[in-house]
Amino acid sequence: MPDGLKALYPGTFDPITLGHIDIIKRARKVFDFLVIAVASNLEKKPLFTDSERVALIRNSLDKLEGIEVTSFDGLTAKFAKSIGATAIVRGIRAFSDFEFEFQMALTNRKLQPDVETVFLTPDEKHSYISSSLVKDIARRGGDITCFVPDAVKIELAKKYPS
Repeated sequence: MPDGLKALYPGTFDPITLGHIDIIKRARKVFDFLVIAVASNLEKKPLFTDSERVALIRNSLDKLEGIEVTSFDGLTAKFAKSIGATAIVRGIRAFSDFEFEFQMALTNRKLQPDVETVFLTPDEKHSYISSSLVKDIARRGGDITCFVPDAVKIELAKKYPS
C-alpha cells in the first residue's frame, strides 16, 4: 500500500449510491489512500451478499486511483487499526445522521484513540439518498437512474424484476 494518509470508509453499502461515491471522491481529496470496507452486518438483512456489494463498488468507481475495496467483520475501530488507517470516514446526510454517527465516533475513539473520525457531507443533490430508499423505489418499479451507478441499477433489476 502507498505511503501517506490512509482512511477507512466503512459501511453496509447495500447498495452503493451516488451519495456514497460523492463521499468517496471527497475523501480522496483529503486522504492519499482510501479503503472502502463493506461491513458484514447480518442484523441489517442486506439484499446483496458481501461479495456482491464489493463487486458493485468496484464496478461503480470508474478507475479511481488510491482506493481498495474489501469486506470485514467485527469492530470498525479494530479493523481501521489493523489496516493502518489514521481515520474513519463517515458521511453525514442530515442532522438526523449526526447523533448516531457522533456516538459511534466517540465509541471508536475509546476503542482506538489514535484513529480519528472525519465527517464529510455529500453534495446537496445527493443529501437525501439512502440505500434503503433506493431499494424501496426499485422494489416498487420506480426509476433509480439518478440515485445509483448503472451497475447497481442492473443488479437491482435482477433482484426486483418488474
